[in-house]
Amino acid sequence: MHMLCRNRVGDYSAWKAVFASHAEAHRNAGLRLVKLWRTVADPNTVFFLFEVESPEKARQFISDPDAAAAAKASGVIEGEYHFLEDAGGY
Repeated sequence: MHMLCRNRVGDYSAWKAVFASHAEAHRNAGLRLVKLWRTVADPNTVFFLFEVESPEKARQFISDPDAAAAAKASGVIEGEYHFLEDAGGY
């Protein structure tokens, strides 16, 4: 299972520093960063994909007040996440 996230941030560099500093917390929540993208039209909009070990642990991490505080501190203006499962190819 994967979790795709989108954040619109005030400043990519500031957001990236805080995001990177939470790598251990991500791992502890069973999240492994697979990819990080910035949109071409607006470099302050980022998408990132995590491989999810446990949806329950991931949901606990997302709903933790510390995660909300970190998002605010990093300059997240808005965000969303979606749990994804493989739907096969053509």
